[in-house]
Amino acid sequence: MSAKPNRPKTESSLGRILRNTAWLLGGKGFGAVCSIAYLAILTRTLGLKDFGHFSLIFGTAQAIIALTGFQTWRVVVRYGSAHVHEKEWGRFGRLAMLCGGLDAIGAVLGTVVAAVAIFGFGHMLELNQAYVNVAFWFCCASLWALVSAPTGVVRALNRFDAAVYVEAVVPTGRLIAALAIWFTGPSVARFLFAWAAIDIVEAALYWIVARRLCPEGIRLSNFCRLRTALRENEGLAHFFLVSYFGSSIDALMKNGPLLIVGGWVSTSAAGLYRLASQLSQAMSKLSTLLTRSVYAEVAHVSASSEASELRKLVGQTSKIAGGAALLVVLLALVAGKYLLQLIGGDDFEQGAAILVPLAIGASFDLASVSFEPVLHSTGRANLSLFARVVALVAMGISLVFLIGFGSTGVAWGVAIGGACSYLFMGGLALRTLRRLEREEKAAAAAS
Repeated sequence: MSAKPNRPKTESSLGRILRNTAWLLGGKGFGAVCSIAYLAILTRTLGLKDFGHFSLIFGTAQAIIALTGFQTWRVVVRYGSAHVHEKEWGRFGRLAMLCGGLDAIGAVLGTVVAAVAIFGFGHMLELNQAYVNVAFWFCCASLWALVSAPTGVVRALNRFDAAVYVEAVVPTGRLIAALAIWFTGPSVARFLFAWAAIDIVEAALYWIVARRLCPEGIRLSNFCRLRTALRENEGLAHFFLVSYFGSSIDALMKNGPLLIVGGWVSTSAAGLYRLASQLSQAMSKLSTLLTRSVYAEVAHVSASSEASELRKLVGQTSKIAGGAALLVVLLALVAGKYLLQLIGGDDFEQGAAILVPLAIGASFDLASVSFEPVLHSTGRANLSLFARVVALVAMGISLVFLIGFGSTGVAWGVAIGGACSYLFMGGLALRTLRRLEREEKAAAAAS
């Protein structure tokens, strides 16, 4: 007898993932076109040096977000999936508002960290003194615009179609702003102001959409019942801390190398690294999209189905992601140099040597897209954190030996870190799935 009742087979789990990813791809396809256009405007109007300043300020904001942004959407999806499955909208709403409060706490902490980092250590990044105040306010706006909780609400409800419309605001707004700034007089400060304002608009829209999708739960009265939410979701505090450290390590691995290039090499090198990194992330955008849809679906399957179905789902998504990862590397090898030249001009052509290892690192992220959701949804978030710590240590050791090769050496350090994360996370996820199947068989035999 099955340990868990399977939910109705109106649509397969892989089908839901592909449908949700298709929605996201539609929005991100449009966003990719917009991002290439506004990135070209940025690089060509600011030039290599000023684009380097823009990149360092943006990268600093992302690093601070990594340290103080709690990624509460994972908590909402992990625990909220069961509430959605059981239609416990009160519990779901209290969970969402608890996570919204954690987002606000993270923003306050981040503001303090931003003040210390920028006013105290901005000189270490060779940041132009004229941009210090601008950098601080941009970091503050980015922190308060990072509302993770309503994002989790939309994903837990499997309303990825609604998310597409909200997230289309950012690339559309940035392209319009970039064109306007181009014609009225480009500057680092103007671009940063526009980016911050657009992010804040997106954050407000996400809360509005979350409220409309779940009016029974997303209400201010639930904000006053945070202790109840903690009692209703056993193990939430532990999962929150583990997922926070894991996502922080992941974000630091993605944004930290840019700051290392800016501090150890030069501001111009940081601009070159940033464009190559941006392009590699654009090539592997499928990993971000699959992560969003896979994370939600794995949480639903784990809450309502047998381990065999979960393992089948992981195998299917891993094959799709692995094939896409190979295509990313091939694209970087064949067309990377030409894409960099097309977007940034001749000054950025030399970034091809940086792009290839970054694309390899991104391909490992893409191939491992289903591993962490398995560990999180089965209550083994500690293992995913362990894998990320191993990857961070491997990247750090690699950077010690490769920093002498400049930006290219840093990029290869990132690739090595990505490979270690893939191997360790994959091994732990596979072991977890096998253990779950053995436990279910033993329980079935005992009954």
